[in-house]
Amino acid sequence: MNQTEKSIAADNVAVAEVSAPQEIDLAAHALYFNRELSHLQFNYRVLKQALDEHHPLLNRLMFCCIFSSNMDEFFEIRVAGLRHQIKYGRETVGPDGMTPQQLLAEVDRVTHSFVEEQYQILNDVLIPELEEEGISFLRRRDWTVEQADWIANYFENEILPVINPIGLDPSHPFPRLVNKSLNFIVELDGKDAFGRETGLAIVPAPRSLPRLVRLPDEVATGNDNLVFLSSMIHAHADQLFPGMEVKGCYQFRVTRNADLVLENDDMEDLAATLRGELLSRRFGDAVRLEVADNCPEELVRFLLDQYSLTDRELYRVHGPVNLTRMMAVSRLVSRPALSYPVFTQGLPKQLKNNKDLFSAIKQKDILLLHPYQSFTPVADLLRQAAKDPNVVAIKQTLYRTGADSEIVAALVDAARRGKEVTVVIELRARFDEAENLELASRLQEAGGVVVYGVVGYKTHAKMILIVRREEKGFRHYVHLGTGNYHAGNARLYTDYSFMSCDEALGKDVHKIFQQLTGMGKVLKIKKLFHAPFTLHGRIISLIEREANHARNGRQGYILVKINSLTEPKVIQALYRASQAGVKVDLIVRGTCCLRPGVPGVSENIRVKSIIGRFLEHTRVYYFGNDGQAEIYGASADWMVRNLLSRVEVCFPIEDPGLIARVKEEIDYYLRDNCQSWELQPDGDYLKAEPAEGEERLSAQQKLLETLAVV
Repeated sequence: MNQTEKSIAADNVAVAEVSAPQEIDLAAHALYFNRELSHLQFNYRVLKQALDEHHPLLNRLMFCCIFSSNMDEFFEIRVAGLRHQIKYGRETVGPDGMTPQQLLAEVDRVTHSFVEEQYQILNDVLIPELEEEGISFLRRRDWTVEQADWIANYFENEILPVINPIGLDPSHPFPRLVNKSLNFIVELDGKDAFGRETGLAIVPAPRSLPRLVRLPDEVATGNDNLVFLSSMIHAHADQLFPGMEVKGCYQFRVTRNADLVLENDDMEDLAATLRGELLSRRFGDAVRLEVADNCPEELVRFLLDQYSLTDRELYRVHGPVNLTRMMAVSRLVSRPALSYPVFTQGLPKQLKNNKDLFSAIKQKDILLLHPYQSFTPVADLLRQAAKDPNVVAIKQTLYRTGADSEIVAALVDAARRGKEVTVVIELRARFDEAENLELASRLQEAGGVVVYGVVGYKTHAKMILIVRREEKGFRHYVHLGTGNYHAGNARLYTDYSFMSCDEALGKDVHKIFQQLTGMGKVLKIKKLFHAPFTLHGRIISLIEREANHARNGRQGYILVKINSLTEPKVIQALYRASQAGVKVDLIVRGTCCLRPGVPGVSENIRVKSIIGRFLEHTRVYYFGNDGQAEIYGASADWMVRNLLSRVEVCFPIEDPGLIARVKEEIDYYLRDNCQSWELQPDGDYLKAEPAEGEERLSAQQKLLETLAVV
């Protein structure tokens, strides 16, 4: 048990010894998990999917790759942030009480353990099982003569023309290598044409080159033979240094701080400032060095010195240094039996029988659950609005949309047809900034009005407002969502889409757009809760209402499905509700700082996490309200940033049929006994398993069978 674990254990004992709830300090450090360590636990649950044989084999490999992608971002943003705090003396302590130094030490310990396990899973489980299925990653020693000849030809024609080796000497200092790029450090012997004898060179692998190549059938020895780019470069490194002896060639990769820091005080044009900052992201401070485990110690020391890193930031890996690029396997091989079966997204009867979206929405509010139900109606609503002569204005927020967005195409069409198109684009959507800048230019060129929200507050709300002239005057049609307007994500993420022409909702959305595009005091909103103004307070008041019901002998129940829970005041409100006797079910996919099961504090709180084929992304708040249930969809997780420093929207679902439907769908997650993990008081997550004789129930599979066509 390390020092952090001992501290947590001692805190648990201290909390358990407190008998009366009123004596417990709900702000005590012992009652909170650390945000970063909880986030790492989520990444670990993703990795564990690679061992779950209920997933098809290629998808298990994909989970292993997704873990790498998640860890990359964790280092680029979270670890980089901790190091930045320490470097500049801006250290902050969260509700859990850990200092940045303590946390960074624990993060290093945990991440090294997780990465070591990841490569064990890849090398000892996944690769052997793939080979059994005829999918082989050929090592150099196993190449046949024909394969070696083909690879030599490929190297000469496809790799050699674009690769640029850099010999190290006083006139060629160690190069500035791009964040997360694949590189090789090469040990050389001999003199070059100029008589130089430095002994070292760096070979950056161009990002345009594929990291995996499938050999053509005529030279393959099995069904699918794959060769890593790194193997090809290793095999032919001598061609990069004619006349010199290559004594060794070793992969490495550096991860850098990729968070963007925009100083509001000095900023006159957000778009122009952001364009400048994007260039710096590729060359931020180094935070991690990954290197092949066979790299000699002196070369490892040399690389660490170049980046001012220590052994704590060093990751020796037995395999490719960037497993994320192994996602290409599913594209390179055609093995339907080794992947999830395809399905057809469903449509509610209301839309199957009525292609006129405006008519369908007037009949009844529409609720879609992606990816089980199609995202197409959302795009169709905009396409119809663009062509409808009675539509006079369209307003929309965009956070993430995709490069070839059908949503943006519809907005461009509407603007060109003379509609008043106003789009609030959030330029600071992390890692989508460049794409959003391009979308903004495209919309402006078409005649749309583009604004970038409010400086200092990311616009994370998902809203469409369509103003249509009808017999009785203008009518507002709205779309409100829990996810982004990204058609690709809508096939991978679970999210709700809500469409309505409720007059009060329409006016509320109109007022929020006024606040985003203009200036003025906070406007009174009737039905929506919106951050940073009313959402935080309303969540706490709704939790307190359930607690008051319980204190007065009535029914109190809270069921929340979100991606993260970190906001201390909300957590304390949940603790008070639990103390009052309210049963609280929390389905939190990722980070959760609340500690369940603490006597006298949270014994009535259960926390579950669902990890499966689709990324759980829906945000739903359900309050039992003594039998008069209220349910809300939202763009916001229960985090400090979402509730206090972002523009977010929470919308009521008022139709009794839809309330019952959403409750039933969320109940599937509570009953899930094969893809759910339950958070324990000590911070571990235990995977649910069906009891003896109990039927397996996967919430995602149940929703596929219920809403889609499989």
